[in-house]
Amino acid sequence: MNKILLIARREFLTRVQKKTFLLTTILLPLIIFGFYAMIIYFSVHGGSSVNIAVADNAHIFDDSISKTDDANFSFVKANSAEELRQQVTAGKYDGYIFVPASIDIAGKDSIQLVSAKSIGLISRGSIQDVINNKLEEKRMLALNISKAQLDSVHRKNEIKFSTISGSEDSDAKAGISYVVGMISGFLIYIILFIYGTMVMRGVMEEKVSRIAEVIVSSVKPFQLMMGKIIGIGAVGLVQFLIWIVLVVGTRVLLFSIFPELSGAMPGASAAQQVQASDVASAMHTLGQINWPMIIGCFIFYFLGGYLLYSSLFAAVGSAVNEDPQDAQSLTLPIIMPIIFAIVIMMKAVNDPSSGLAIFGSLFPLTSPIVMMARIAHGVPDTVPYWQLITSMLLLILGFLGTTWVAAKIYRTGILLYGKKVTPKEMWKWAFRKN
Repeated sequence: MNKILLIARREFLTRVQKKTFLLTTILLPLIIFGFYAMIIYFSVHGGSSVNIAVADNAHIFDDSISKTDDANFSFVKANSAEELRQQVTAGKYDGYIFVPASIDIAGKDSIQLVSAKSIGLISRGSIQDVINNKLEEKRMLALNISKAQLDSVHRKNEIKFSTISGSEDSDAKAGISYVVGMISGFLIYIILFIYGTMVMRGVMEEKVSRIAEVIVSSVKPFQLMMGKIIGIGAVGLVQFLIWIVLVVGTRVLLFSIFPELSGAMPGASAAQQVQASDVASAMHTLGQINWPMIIGCFIFYFLGGYLLYSSLFAAVGSAVNEDPQDAQSLTLPIIMPIIFAIVIMMKAVNDPSSGLAIFGSLFPLTSPIVMMARIAHGVPDTVPYWQLITSMLLLILGFLGTTWVAAKIYRTGILLYGKKVTPKEMWKWAFRKN
């Protein structure tokens, strides 16, 4: 055990003390957030709305169209569209709408917006919405139907959802569970790829440079493999924690330096319009999420998934020589279950109780990703305790099994040079007698 920890310490310090670690862990996230802040800042201060002149000779709009973020409507007097065209050509307006007195809004007559330059797709949609809303209100008044009457007909009754245990299952809770499950699953997916391949590259480098020959003269191949897995996993854990601190810290810093950015963040405009009761409801929904359970399970499945896949990546790295194409062909059987897990996760976040989601959350090669998508929907409401315990036990057994197989492959492959290894040969190494 001391030798494993010694190798793990060497792997950890070797990577943490490199300049590339500081660049990728600290500087790169800061640069990304810097660009992110610049994009938001210029989107707030650099945007310009389209100024549209409206000549309403049919008195449809009653000299009033709601202003949008993309368009500003100015009502003017004009007897023909040519007068408005001249004003747009002179640069006074960006476009115009001419409504003749003979227009029939109840028929097939359409309203035309003429602009000096092409209007973007999002701006088109917002302009169409405000104009159509005004036309709809005008048609209702013509039929002696008030907007309040129409709204009462269109009003939807709220349907409340709950589980058989009596706990509330609101749309907000389902949405938060969906987001939490998706983010958790994708984080573990990225971790398995990044740090699993990091273990494989570390093994390949030591094998190609012949350092492994010197090390295995003092320690067993299994101890060398486990030391590398634990050391690189510790690097990943430290890097992950630093990223969390940087994400939270830079976000707080952005809002403190640029308070106006809060209006430009995704969903901020909607958040500014909610009432105090909606905020209280959202906080109540967040309180219903079992965060200790989610965080604890995330750490378990993060560690379990990393240990399981990193042992397989280490086995591949030990069998590969200098040709990187060999590594690509041998890692395909390892990558396919991870991709398969993502496919199942996309199903599980929407239907966490389906047969496919249950299978994916129990199967060790897919459970680190799929189970996190299910746990976010609730334990034991959605995920019974027996499924959670079974999944964890199977993941532990899967890690022990893959470690045993990988150790036997590693023992042979780490000292084998000059031969292209096939998956069939690696299979023989794994199950042949000592």
